[in-house]
Amino acid sequence: MFSLSFSPGTAAPRLTVAAAAGLALLALGAPAVSAAPSTDAQGYVDSTARCATAADTVLYASTEGSRLAICSVSGGKYEYRGVRLRDGARLIVPATRSDDGAFIVENAGVTYLITSKSLAISVGERVIREEPMVDFNRPGTASPAQTPTSSTPLPPPLAAEVGGSSR
Repeated sequence: MFSLSFSPGTAAPRLTVAAAAGLALLALGAPAVSAAPSTDAQGYVDSTARCATAADTVLYASTEGSRLAICSVSGGKYEYRGVRLRDGARLIVPATRSDDGAFIVENAGVTYLITSKSLAISVGERVIREEPMVDFNRPGTASPAQTPTSSTPLPPPLAAEVGGSSR
């Protein structure tokens, strides 16, 4: 791909213009790293993987190949809103919540199992694809960090903390 040339009187090789051009072409052909998609409390902005309101959003997540949201809909039911990234194929269907908190979606003989760790896609008993989650969000469930409390009594306050000297 590249050629080496030697200058008279030196033994050290140097890259020629052909090598530099070849390396530049390799760099141009490398896939670009895309920025993370914009999100808010409803899910992914400008995406099918988004709920109507923040209050309806149960979770939103993404894998290398998919984005999805689970939304609360009327009557205490759930809806799966997913999009396949490679071709933009969308799927909006009812979802059910299992006892362990996972969500199950069934469509045309295909079952989708959504957990905080992965999106598993199966036909019958056979898992045809399992995509690890790269992003997983449950809006409104973050709790503030708990500060440990000490059982050791505090020392008496300083005079400045009490409001000055006593007269």
